Amino acid sequence: MLKKHRSHMVTEGVTRTPHRAFLRATGLDDEDLQKSMVAIIGTAGDNTPCSKSLGPQADSARLGVAEGGGVPVVMNTISVSDGTSMNHDGMRMSLVSRELIADSMELAVRGHAYDALIGFGGCDKTLPGTLMAMVRLNVPSVFVYGGSMLPGHSPDGQENTVLTAIEGVGRYQTGTINMEQLRGIERTCAMTVGSCPGQFTANTMGMVAEALGLSLLGSSTIPAVYSERHALARRAGRVVMQILEKGGPLPRDLVTRKSLENAAAAVAATGGSTNAALHIPAIAHEAGIRFTVDDLAEVFNRTPLVADLSPGGRYLAKDLNVIGGVPVVLKALLEGGHLHGDVPTITGETLAEALARFPGPDGRIVRAAGQPIMPTGGLVVLKGNLCPNGALLKVAGLRSLTFEGRARVFETEEDCMDVVSARTYEAGDVLLIRNEGPKGGPGMREMLSVTAAIYGHGNGEKVALLTDGRFSGATRGMCIGYASPEAAAGGPIGLVRDGDRITIDAVAGTIQLQVSDEELVQRRAQWKPYVRFPLAGALEKYAKLVGPTHEGAVTHSGAAVWPHEAHQDR
Repeated sequence: MLKKHRSHMVTEGVTRTPHRAFLRATGLDDEDLQKSMVAIIGTAGDNTPCSKSLGPQADSARLGVAEGGGVPVVMNTISVSDGTSMNHDGMRMSLVSRELIADSMELAVRGHAYDALIGFGGCDKTLPGTLMAMVRLNVPSVFVYGGSMLPGHSPDGQENTVLTAIEGVGRYQTGTINMEQLRGIERTCAMTVGSCPGQFTANTMGMVAEALGLSLLGSSTIPAVYSERHALARRAGRVVMQILEKGGPLPRDLVTRKSLENAAAAVAATGGSTNAALHIPAIAHEAGIRFTVDDLAEVFNRTPLVADLSPGGRYLAKDLNVIGGVPVVLKALLEGGHLHGDVPTITGETLAEALARFPGPDGRIVRAAGQPIMPTGGLVVLKGNLCPNGALLKVAGLRSLTFEGRARVFETEEDCMDVVSARTYEAGDVLLIRNEGPKGGPGMREMLSVTAAIYGHGNGEKVALLTDGRFSGATRGMCIGYASPEAAAGGPIGLVRDGDRITIDAVAGTIQLQVSDEELVQRRAQWKPYVRFPLAGALEKYAKLVGPTHEGAVTHSGAAVWPHEAHQDR
């Protein structure tokens, strides 16, 4: 019989008679009450294709837990679809949902004293939210990403994804395509359940989960519609029971500075989502490790871009899956000396030992580290007087790594979108959107509709966009986001005026506002915070608690431990 780590607090003793009565009412018997209780918590729902497949996968995980001798307990928490919340006020809720997902999983596991956790995530914030909960709880855990959708195809056989539709709006606005063609894209770009199929935020964070050791290697690139996912979910159930039996490794055994550097390297090597710069520090924070954008920058600068993945490249997650998945990327980095191979994985092996079973780079989708697409990673951290604590630029796919232009300042995303939609901006503009950071937004909306429209207009590198908000993993072009400090916190981005010159140099890693220090001092004395609307509810609480962007926009002090857990045997 496996040791009951925590749930004995609910099931043992005379005083727990009513507790056992409640559990019997759920269908458990005497034998079940002696077993470990394993929470299976996902974000299944009908609100997004990303989450649509999670329910059946979680149901398969039940079988694995039962095979391993445990009692599976299935429940769900919320998700906010980035796909349907973007470009309106609903996007304020997206990043906030990351915290709510982590908090709700913590409440469920602690409140019921469950022994272990299997977490399922699909849409963008559900992955880091679940990973944060696992590290915060530090109970035996396995993360399962629900997988991405397959691309659709236009009548001429061209692959279409959701990015094709978003950028198609800009192409329609310029007259490059007509309404019939745009509607054709709409009907052929998202044909199955699953997350967006490029190396956008969901697939990036699936890769991060593998690099951290919290997911089974080779799992994240399996498409959502493949039956193989049900076998994977069953295996996750068995593995979590093995971790319970052995007493580890626990999430905080896996999330270390070395594994965080591995995760950052995987993002850089694949031109992954800039959102990883928010989520990796937030996961580190749960383990009590300070890992900021400066740490990310160091890894990004030393890691080559080796994977030719969309949006900066040509291939999708399903293509990477065919050649062996995420381990192929990790193996290329390991062989090139860009990865720590001595970190543990969820199965107890070191990463180097586990990668030995997987193939090396194929030379087409993933190159050897010695023959990279770019010598440094697909993401760059920019610093300067405009963003003292850093800003993020995805350089994968960019033709030019420098830009200088005149600022055109917008206080909200909507103000900028009106100008972009009307095409009343000019080449050489630096479109600056402020008051969209974690605190000032509040909620740090992503600007995908704006950036995609610009790209669809054919102006992706003719103008730059700078914001203290964030971007989608699908964003491409000269788009700089996550500017820190944000305007609401008194950051220099709040002092910029129309016509100011801004210089961006991704080679040197700098972003400069060409205004004298004396002038900035005068402007700061005149500055007043922008007030958008009165706050209440979740946004009010979030704005009061959320920390700075460069530290992951987190809302608590980190590394939580309950007193009874501090003295408890594994």
